Amino acid sequence: MRLIRAFLCDESGATAIEYALIGGLISIAVISGASALGNGVGNLFGYVTNEYTNATR
Repeated sequence: MRLIRAFLCDESGATAIEYALIGGLISIAVISGASALGNGVGNLFGYVTNEYTNATR
């Protein structure tokens, strides 16, 4: 009975789950930021390419 009570009172698993959730949220934020930055850089290069093409005509 003591072993079962100790297992039920152990909170180390809950802490690991909390850290996993925090890590997951941070990774989602990093991926979203990198995606937005990538789209912005892609649009910038597209603009520069169009301007260069129009200037050389």
